[in-house]
Amino acid sequence: MAHQQDQPQAQLRQVRNYRPRRNVLEELDDTDLIKRYRLDREGIEFVTDMLRGALESATSRSMAISPELKVIITLRYLATGKMQQCSGDDLGLSQPSISRVIKQTVEALASPAITTRIIKFPRSRIDIQRTQNEFMQIANFPGVVGIVDGTHIRIVAPTEYEEEYVNRKHYHSINTQIVFDANYKILDVVANWPGSTHDARILRHSGLLRLFETNMVPAGCHLLGDSAYPCKRWLLTPYLRPLAGAQEAYNRAHKRTRCVVERGIGQLKRRFHVLHGEVRVSPQKTCKIILACAVLYNICKDRHIHIPEEDLLDENAAEDVEDRGRNEDAPAGVPEDGLRFRDHFVNLHFAVED
Repeated sequence: MAHQQDQPQAQLRQVRNYRPRRNVLEELDDTDLIKRYRLDREGIEFVTDMLRGALESATSRSMAISPELKVIITLRYLATGKMQQCSGDDLGLSQPSISRVIKQTVEALASPAITTRIIKFPRSRIDIQRTQNEFMQIANFPGVVGIVDGTHIRIVAPTEYEEEYVNRKHYHSINTQIVFDANYKILDVVANWPGSTHDARILRHSGLLRLFETNMVPAGCHLLGDSAYPCKRWLLTPYLRPLAGAQEAYNRAHKRTRCVVERGIGQLKRRFHVLHGEVRVSPQKTCKIILACAVLYNICKDRHIHIPEEDLLDENAAEDVEDRGRNEDAPAGVPEDGLRFRDHFVNLHFAVED
């Protein structure tokens, strides 16, 4: 009998009190949404619909976290780099729940199904020609379909293989290869190498190299890269000691055009501050965060969503510092074919007429 009387009390003790959840999509206008979450209302709804299948709860309990709220929480984290900011927004979730939500949403954003849908290298004749024309408007450099560079995303010292993540600037990082078009949209990103890895090695093992060397991208299309990369028929690098005339003209046009990637990386990090400071999760999780930010960055570009004004200041400063001295890291044994092709290309397109 006593057992039967205690049972209702045990059930009462199991009743949970839920904090009320804000609906920021109703409370905030687009300006405030962009400032806090980097997307406007329609953009947040677009991302939510894209991820809904992966984010919907398997249970039908009344207080299940909606896909919309999961996206909003994750956007807040990526925009600030501070998980406590998500709690500060009073979205009605505990810190452990916020952590689980961010992990689930980042994994959905970084999945191959989403990344290949949002991040695409131009392959059709029309897309390639348009991209080349847009690059020509910058400094009259012909045939360019993308600018490639590496950027280091700072991470907390990992517990395993710690020394492999120390880069040449002596901090722990993920070395990320990234390609931009002339409109600062990401065409390709590789985020799975520790900071000590040389840019040339990342390229050598990337799908980008296979695209060009298996002729999936037609001849006459070029990437531009700095002197950390080997010079190839499809990857043109600057002269370290240019001769007066055509080579100097080539270097000037190369430098002006290549500024796109430095500015693009600056915009990516300013839009998503999680990439601007130290990411305090494992390297594996950091790689997924980088991909998630690249996906969201391209969505912002496609939807013409601006960077909030306070985040535009000094957007290139970090990349300018990081890029200095890269010529000292030029890989040895650059194939002669690439160098000969560069000389031919320069004489064909940059020769100064008497």
